[in-house]
Amino acid sequence: MKILIVNTYDRGGAANACKRLYLGLLLEGVASKVLLKIKQNNWPNSFCFKQPPKTLSKFVKLKNKVKRILKEFKLYYPKQVEKNVELEFLNNRLAGLEMFSFPNTGLDITQSDIYKEADIINLHWVANFLDYKTFFEKNKKPVVWTLHDMNPFSGGVHYEEKYLGIDEFGFPISRKVSEEEKRVAKENTEIKKQALSKVNNLTIIAPSEWLAEEARKSEIFKGYPVLCIPNGLDTEIYKPRNKNYSRDLLNIPKDKKVILFVADSISNNRKGFIFLKRAFEQLADANLVLCAIGSKNRNLESLNNIIELGPIYDERVMSIAYSAADVFVIPSLMDNLPNTVIESLMCGTPVIGFPVGGIPDMIQYGENGLLTQDISVSSLLETLTKFLNSSELFDRNKIRENAIKKYDQKVQAINYIKLFERIIKES
Repeated sequence: MKILIVNTYDRGGAANACKRLYLGLLLEGVASKVLLKIKQNNWPNSFCFKQPPKTLSKFVKLKNKVKRILKEFKLYYPKQVEKNVELEFLNNRLAGLEMFSFPNTGLDITQSDIYKEADIINLHWVANFLDYKTFFEKNKKPVVWTLHDMNPFSGGVHYEEKYLGIDEFGFPISRKVSEEEKRVAKENTEIKKQALSKVNNLTIIAPSEWLAEEARKSEIFKGYPVLCIPNGLDTEIYKPRNKNYSRDLLNIPKDKKVILFVADSISNNRKGFIFLKRAFEQLADANLVLCAIGSKNRNLESLNNIIELGPIYDERVMSIAYSAADVFVIPSLMDNLPNTVIESLMCGTPVIGFPVGGIPDMIQYGENGLLTQDISVSSLLETLTKFLNSSELFDRNKIRENAIKKYDQKVQAINYIKLFERIIKES
């Protein structure tokens, strides 16, 4: 059984989840390789995709000559016009929204040698890599698509963001989708539906029950088998560390309670840091410290008792950060099955979050954390206060034990292996 995992990058949240599954499969003795569009790290048996050169016909040579002439006069060949239209659309989207991806890339991964030798193709986060039309037209192998967001079955967005910004009362501001975005999304949806119209060898995996249900309801994946298999984690990397030692390493005060926030970018609207920031300001407790991990945000520099640790890429250092905290807060406005929540629970640190996306799958109220009543600063403030007044009731050892049962890398790998074996048997 040879598995090919396909992902656009080898860095970022989706890439980390992809890598953990991949390494889990290798540890279970499954022959696996990874195909990447952009390769920055040295994963074992990972390869950067290179489009094989085509033998140019006389017609194509003439077409390229016409392109060069048009370019000299600042005119564009139709395909280039299409790309310029896409770029203009992206540039006109509201600032603060998540990325938007188109289904046509012009790349053909079926030409790769490691694609040809695989028994099963396991797609992951493949935005700006997978060309829907080409791939699903040429591919004859069974496909398992592991979702990391909504993009594979959306018209282009990665999350159907309902909100953008926060009002003076601490509630999220509903956003209006432009007519242009609706038009483009409809066109992209039709391209995806057409590409999948004759496909019968596709299985969808969602890490959270929320994303699984969204996929089942979608126009694009409706009718395909959709299973829920949570992401996994290396329990030897993410484990509780001594709290005092951890705070020493990160230069965090030992005599204060520590609230932790983690995101690739602190200013990412969807990650909701502004809600936590306002709730923290209203707590106004000199015995509290808020630690933020992620790209720097200058707006925080004037605030007291907020420590910016910047981005952290080393997983063992991340486990130290979780161990240093009394509670991890994830105020995301929408999310799948966040790696950060699994990481925190594996380190025994309780979690507070909004009741959105896959987060309710992960938090057992009063056992490993708390969920707020709604998405608002006041609700987050109330929940934080409740936690701080009863934090000693949370058993960090029990939190870790339960996390291992659900999110151990081995558990995830075995569930995938069973699925792969069944697919091959049925094929």
